[in-house]
Amino acid sequence: MIADRPGPPDPTEADSVADFVHSLVRLKQWAGEPSLSRLRSLGGQTAASDGAMVDALPKSTTSHVLRQTDRLPRWDFVRAFVTACLRSCDFPAELVPGELERWRAARTALTEPVTPPDERMPPEAVAEPPAAETPATGETAGPAGDATAQARTNDRLAADHTLELLSRRVVREEDRARKGLLGGYNIAPVSFGLYADSIHRDDAPGEVADDLQSIGRLFTGLRPQRLLVVGSSGSGKTVLAIELVLQLLEPFVAADGRPGQPQMVPVRLNATRWTLGRPFEPWLAEQLVQDFGLAAKDALRLVRDRRVLPVVDGLDELDPEPSMGPPRRAIGLLTELNRYSDLSGRRPGAVVVTCRADRHAELREAGVELDNAARIHLRNLTTEQISTYLHARWPDRHPCERHRDDIHAALSGPGGKAVHTALATPWRLLLTATAVEAGADPVELLRVDPRADPREGAAVIGRRLLEAYVPAATGLTPRAAHSAPYQPPQVRSWLVHLAAHLRWQAARTAEEDRPPPGLTAIDIVPHLLWPIGGRRLVQALHCLCCVLFSVIAMLVFWTGSAVDSPGDLRDGLAPEEMLTLALMTGWVGIATGLSLSPWPAAAGGRTNVPRGRRVTGGLLGALAGLPVGVLGGLAGLILTGERIFGPVFAVAAGGTGGLALGAVIGVTAAGRRGAERMTVSEAVRAEPVILLGFGLCGALTGLAPLRLAHAGPVPLAVGVTGAFVLAFALGVVFKIATGGWSRDAELAHPREALHRNPTIGLAFGLTGGVAAFLVFVMNQDVVESLVCAIVGGVTFGLAFGAIAWTRAMIGLAVAATRGLLPLRLWDFLDWACEARLLRVTGATYQFRHRELQDFLTPPESAGNGTGRESSRYEGTPSGRYG
Repeated sequence: MIADRPGPPDPTEADSVADFVHSLVRLKQWAGEPSLSRLRSLGGQTAASDGAMVDALPKSTTSHVLRQTDRLPRWDFVRAFVTACLRSCDFPAELVPGELERWRAARTALTEPVTPPDERMPPEAVAEPPAAETPATGETAGPAGDATAQARTNDRLAADHTLELLSRRVVREEDRARKGLLGGYNIAPVSFGLYADSIHRDDAPGEVADDLQSIGRLFTGLRPQRLLVVGSSGSGKTVLAIELVLQLLEPFVAADGRPGQPQMVPVRLNATRWTLGRPFEPWLAEQLVQDFGLAAKDALRLVRDRRVLPVVDGLDELDPEPSMGPPRRAIGLLTELNRYSDLSGRRPGAVVVTCRADRHAELREAGVELDNAARIHLRNLTTEQISTYLHARWPDRHPCERHRDDIHAALSGPGGKAVHTALATPWRLLLTATAVEAGADPVELLRVDPRADPREGAAVIGRRLLEAYVPAATGLTPRAAHSAPYQPPQVRSWLVHLAAHLRWQAARTAEEDRPPPGLTAIDIVPHLLWPIGGRRLVQALHCLCCVLFSVIAMLVFWTGSAVDSPGDLRDGLAPEEMLTLALMTGWVGIATGLSLSPWPAAAGGRTNVPRGRRVTGGLLGALAGLPVGVLGGLAGLILTGERIFGPVFAVAAGGTGGLALGAVIGVTAAGRRGAERMTVSEAVRAEPVILLGFGLCGALTGLAPLRLAHAGPVPLAVGVTGAFVLAFALGVVFKIATGGWSRDAELAHPREALHRNPTIGLAFGLTGGVAAFLVFVMNQDVVESLVCAIVGGVTFGLAFGAIAWTRAMIGLAVAATRGLLPLRLWDFLDWACEARLLRVTGATYQFRHRELQDFLTPPESAGNGTGRESSRYEGTPSGRYG
């Protein structure tokens, strides 16, 4: 296993403590990313200071050390960590001592005193550099020239940093996607051939081999660098695209992002996310923002400067099957790609496209191709390649060893041509191996009438393999010991409903000009699954819940402020009472309108921010909020004329509120830095209605003490307006703090955005609850004020800040009640990825292969979503299907 891969990272190249820690991280990546639990078990135990035996690699210690780049790890930790990593990937035991010696020497070198740079350098090397010269005239630049040069340097450094960030995230994502596709096994040999009529390759020494290992060298030799990959279903197009991306980024990874930075970062894009009529370049920049967390301006700059290599995967999946005419969406995307030029504007731009062979034939028949592109076709597996793969997967003395001969006999028997046609792709071969490992008889699986047409016989075998895959994968991947195992009929039923929903999503995408991100024919996005329960029914229930939450929030506020009583309302409405009711009614109306949103959004990357930075952010936020809160309290004191509270309460209450609000904002914003933050205008454009509702709540909070003080019209207007503006500004700050990605962001798990949604919503609500509590205690006891503030804050957050989560939970509950999905859907989706039925791609789940998705899609959902399936999605129960 080690012979065909590069050796472990070399720690002796580390020039600093941070480099040494990064070497440990790279070693973990090289070893296949073993879990912290596995490292703990492989690291063994060591004696503590009291003589007790403890784990050498506790999970919390390992996680902390790998993030701490300013302190050299202890040798005991390094020795245990390196040993565990090497053991986890079956590194030869006799070579482990030599590797440990390399790590010991590298660590020792960093502990020795280092001569300061100025003492090592000759005098002339530290002399002041000459003034900069302008490129055109050679004259020394003045202050204006220095400013221009500095601006150009800053732009270049920003671009370099963005490229490094993008490259690192692309590598991490493609590594995860590759593992999800291969499932821990080596893929069957994928080979390709070149179409002689479209080769544009530099003259290079040696012949380029036509396998996965050579795809990177082949592409770098193309002029122009445009490649079209064509292959049959399951032939390995996506695997080849992933391999190309990783090979092009390999020099960058080997250099840890420093000297080997790529000129263009290859980024694999899901073609199904493109919408007809959308210009390609803005769409490409949008994908960089959504999938990799780049700032919008940085993404646009990289696309404009042609620093991104688009690898468009799945051109054939843009249009529905079966084809009802020319593939309009695929033709539209190819047209956009043919307009895509390089930086000069005079030559075609670099791009890679993958497409299924039959769809490519339809496009050629329609007279549309990827212009100026070299074309390669993926070859079918030979009998020898099939045998080699099976022997590698089932070596001698493997329990399935005897089945190799059965499959070989079927390939060489009377129906061998049909069997070979059925097994000629890596995907079909994987289906066969999985079914056999689960106990299926290969003789029965590959049984075919020798008199039948080979293509028809291959189709029969293919359906048999797909039919056996779900039960086989379910049996091979039991759930945890404390959980009841899934049953194959259950799993199949749930997958059928997910496949039907994807077909419905494809129909909706075709109807909408700007569908929400993830609403495609192949992406399973948790917060977009709610229509499975019945679209109209779920929307109606969500609206009812939001109205209930908002009314409760207003009633709690009305009770806590104790400004009015029911008897006061029966005597007629004064202007102040009318203003209060108007603000409350407007807030309930906004909450109701938000609940009717067709596609509530849940977005945001997962942040891995050190605890120290969180604490620092909270302290800085509290220090910033303290004076603002005190000023607000003093302003309230002036507007109320000291009739309900005095200066001490104003300063104490305002300072407490400012400290609490500032600390919450500071902790939340600790992971956001510099250009990756949202701007104020972006935050306002993102959610103006929610910010308006936040402002109305602030106006209500400010109105209560003014009414208690019987303030006049002018103080009332000034106080309410000021509270509205302050609450609106706090909403903007919260949006900036919680939106976007951080520099330490990991690639988002598909559920991460949905998990963040209620957290952000409750942070919104409870922050407002702090301000409400300070108002309530003016006229209520502490306990009653605290209860009202908590209840009001939670209901406010659910109605305003957790719209996507509330909609998703209601939809899931309805779907589970109808038996369409499991109640613990998230556990099922994760298990399905372990079973290789689904896979994680970016921030979405997808079926393991499109052929499996199409096979499980029930006939009722075919076409454009009409009939029985459409009625269920519109909210009319129609029973279970499939």
